[in-house]
Amino acid sequence: MNAIPRQEPFDLNDPALRARAVAAARGDAPFDMLITGGRLLDAVTGLIREADIGLVGALIASVHAPASRTDAVEIVDATGAILTPGLIDTHMHLESSMVTPAEYMNAVLPRGVTTVVWDPHEFGNVHGLDGVRWAIEAARVLPLRMILLAPSCVPSAPGLELAGADFDASIIVEMLRSPAVGGVAEVMNMRGVIDGDPRMSTIVNAGLASGKLVCGHARGLQGADLNAFMAAGVTSDHELTSGSDLAAKLAAGLTIELRGSHDHLLQEFVEVLNGLGHLPPTVTLCTDDVFPDELYESGGLDDVIRRLVRYGMKPEWALRAATFNAAQRLKRSDLGLIAAGRRADIVLLENLTEFHARLVISGGRIVARNGSMDAAVQPLDNTPLVNSVKLPPLTENDFRIPAKGERARVATIDRPRFTQWGEAETEIRDGFVVPPAGSAMIAVVHRHGKADSTPRVGFLTGWGEWRGAFCSTVSHDSHNLTVFGANVRDMALAANAVIAAGGGMAVTKDGAIEAILPLPLSGLVTDAPLRDTALAFSDIRKAMDKIVDWKPPYRVFKACFGATLACNAGPHQTDRGIADVATGKVLDSPVLAIL
Repeated sequence: MNAIPRQEPFDLNDPALRARAVAAARGDAPFDMLITGGRLLDAVTGLIREADIGLVGALIASVHAPASRTDAVEIVDATGAILTPGLIDTHMHLESSMVTPAEYMNAVLPRGVTTVVWDPHEFGNVHGLDGVRWAIEAARVLPLRMILLAPSCVPSAPGLELAGADFDASIIVEMLRSPAVGGVAEVMNMRGVIDGDPRMSTIVNAGLASGKLVCGHARGLQGADLNAFMAAGVTSDHELTSGSDLAAKLAAGLTIELRGSHDHLLQEFVEVLNGLGHLPPTVTLCTDDVFPDELYESGGLDDVIRRLVRYGMKPEWALRAATFNAAQRLKRSDLGLIAAGRRADIVLLENLTEFHARLVISGGRIVARNGSMDAAVQPLDNTPLVNSVKLPPLTENDFRIPAKGERARVATIDRPRFTQWGEAETEIRDGFVVPPAGSAMIAVVHRHGKADSTPRVGFLTGWGEWRGAFCSTVSHDSHNLTVFGANVRDMALAANAVIAAGGGMAVTKDGAIEAILPLPLSGLVTDAPLRDTALAFSDIRKAMDKIVDWKPPYRVFKACFGATLACNAGPHQTDRGIADVATGKVLDSPVLAIL
């Protein structure tokens, strides 16, 4: 990878810096910064004590008795504040927030999140290695510490779908050579790992050989399959499905990246952890995916902490998971603890209820005050991300399934999220299959210019009665153009609106566009401010409520974005047809027989 190497964590070992810090700690030289009057939350013991903190450059030189030192170039008054290490988000996809890295930083760094572990597999799936290179360069210039991971599954299910790129082990090895890359990102092709598929085995082994992290996606795995997945070298999981699943994976020895994007499970998780009577050192926190309106209104990892505490977790536990435990997972002994010799990532919190950050220090520098960044960041050239939707306009007939005869037996994809195969009989009218009663249509169109772009159409059941259509180029993880709908007119209208916008989302009803969110960068993000993006995305949500009735926790708007995730168990519609990872087969058409 042609990226400027990161100096961290070795920058703290500069002899001159250490010598200055030692002299300041002894009292023979002043601190660069002295934080006084605050109360320190010890991330190891969970105890709170009064302490002042002296900084030299990016280094914590001293944690000492209050008011025992006054010699410093700059003094920060922390009276009334609780001091914690900077928060560490152990797994996230920035692209899910639909804004640029700089705009994402503006949202989370003032809230106390100083480090994120970013899997840029969305950019990788669209742009290949160039997308990852762009992400590395974008992260390099920001005061928010972004540890990038090498996307392991581009595409997530080879042979069942096509993305904009194909990362084999040689590309993974190249990415891992970069100091900016901290390991192998979530290994989603679970079946490939468990079955010893050569492609996935060499990718995991490349991560092991690098000495860096090998992160997991162990949704639904248990027993022999979970053991095989872990024996291959995968060490973490964020795809928890229940409290019992959390307990089993803790017992198995996985590092847990407890994610906030599935709120309906958090209370159950808290009950399991509280039942243990202690917080295991293998529990960390992550956001995974945060939509722009959620990010704007509630924040990132700070919001996860707030909700966990609201559901009954001790604040000290939540903060330890988000700091010390996370740093241990990342093998970053410079992070996660306020102690002499560690990195000066420090957050001044108003209290342990709302977790509002009064001041944020990253690398010994004040970067944010009272919820706002201290300085603007020079924007990066976004040109490499444009023109990613390589599709001509589509017609209504593109969303119909041609067939001869009078009736047909068709395959259906039953239930959102935890999908299963189904069958239905339906009529053939005017040479096209009529969608079965009670079904909605889904179409996936290859949009990366690597293969034919004929829409592959399927039928969904258990998705409620649709009264319009929804189109999105945000469609995990290959991010092909995906359209849901009740009729071909609205589906074609929504698809063409998104194609004309260069990517994004559109909702249509009765032949009119109800809402549209252009995402012209990779078909995933926009360079618009977060506030504008959040409002536009909120309009999409409201429009969706008009065309389909949701039934939480599984039939929800978010399910639309994962409906094509072919690496997960069960049938999923892809740009190649209806795919099933368990059998490795793809149905080009849902028509099983003409009756």
